[in-house]
Amino acid sequence: MLSKLFTELKSTITLKPTPPSQSAPSSSPSAPRPGPAKPVQTNYTSLPVPIPPTFLKTPPDDARPATARYIDWSATPIPEYAPLCAVVLDHVLSLQECATLLELAEASVPCRCRGAQGKDEQAEELGPSAREREEEHDDPWAPALVNVGGGYEVLEMGYRNGDRIVWDCQAVVDRIWERCGRWEFLRVNERMRFLRYGKGGFFRPHCDGPYSDTSDDSRIIRTLFTMHVYLNDSKAEVPNAELVGGATTFFSSNEKRRIDVNPKAGRVLIFQHRRLLHSGDDVLAGTKYTMRTDIMYEYKKEESEEGKGGT
Repeated sequence: MLSKLFTELKSTITLKPTPPSQSAPSSSPSAPRPGPAKPVQTNYTSLPVPIPPTFLKTPPDDARPATARYIDWSATPIPEYAPLCAVVLDHVLSLQECATLLELAEASVPCRCRGAQGKDEQAEELGPSAREREEEHDDPWAPALVNVGGGYEVLEMGYRNGDRIVWDCQAVVDRIWERCGRWEFLRVNERMRFLRYGKGGFFRPHCDGPYSDTSDDSRIIRTLFTMHVYLNDSKAEVPNAELVGGATTFFSSNEKRRIDVNPKAGRVLIFQHRRLLHSGDDVLAGTKYTMRTDIMYEYKKEESEEGKGGT
């Protein structure tokens, strides 16, 4: 089942992405923009974390067969998204693997960064509890910032209210991807953004933007899909779960129609960046844990673009 699904999904992204030097026509719905605040330049570093050899390699005792389903937009309240792509994979990780992944992520945060990422120039906006946490230096989670481009981020608590750990580890994302299936693509972005939303936490409606890898000037590498890994259950999926709310919600352009993908431990949600307006819904009780990364593709020039002869 999965091999057929991934073959079909690959066919949805065979159109050439617009190279960075060209301007793509804007077709994304209008999403709220964060208000004015002072941007800070960020540079995330991770400690080397020993990854157990069997982690995400050997199926655990509580493993269940993975299942997959497309979101059939035509059968939802937002049928205008029918040409767009999103897929939900269940049982990619087990409950124990989700817990282990969170432990490894927390271990990746350097002591000097614990409780302090993004705070230096905006401490007054974080509130007393955040300042106390910064003084203790014992919490690896820090307030999640909003990317404004050029290596800068901004704290906008009214737009995004939650915590984050940024962990770069290609080995872990490769193992997760092996669980999902094989596509013809470049790689999964090694940068994992672990997100924690407590009661009252949210991320208001937005469209995800592409990330471009500029490490090699001779190649054009860009992300086209978002990948979310849910690390705990919600009451909407598991009746005895503590988490209430926190769905990933897809909206119509006027935000009057919606569908929800609820958190479920081990569930993976993959959807294209372009045009899919979505939010992290308010957490009403408990805590939501998720990991977000991207799927990267390389722009392949046609022979006519390469040029022959010339100067």
